[in-house]
Amino acid sequence: MKGEVLIDMARLGDVPEIHRIEESSFPSPWRLEFFEREVAASHRFNLVARRNGIVIGYLFAMWLFDEMHVNKIAVLESERRQGIADLLMDRCFAFAREHDVHSISLEVRKSNGVAQEFYRKLAFQSSYVRPRYYPDGEAAVVMTRRL
Repeated sequence: MKGEVLIDMARLGDVPEIHRIEESSFPSPWRLEFFEREVAASHRFNLVARRNGIVIGYLFAMWLFDEMHVNKIAVLESERRQGIADLLMDRCFAFAREHDVHSISLEVRKSNGVAQEFYRKLAFQSSYVRPRYYPDGEAAVVMTRRL
């Protein structure tokens, strides 16, 4: 039986588990050190999803004034399509509303139609394309949601 999913603020001790998910989820993963810096940085909103004490997903975002940017979100492959990303994004939206954030943006690979559809379901709209955004040269679709 699977345990309940708990959403909590990311801590430095979570970074090795976060990084393992990162490496298995993205073709150009962030380095472990970057996650360590982000956990300690100001104006960051970094979450983990845990089941039975194990990190199964994360969301890393930054905000300044009335804008927020989701830098990273990923869920362990065996836990995908179970609403965990929705839980992380719901917590992000609640935080944004509490801090008078009016818009949230993010980038997604142009080839990642599944992720784009997920964000559209959450009321994000495609704003524009950033050519050659990723290290491998792929373009990014910038998506934005007004709150």
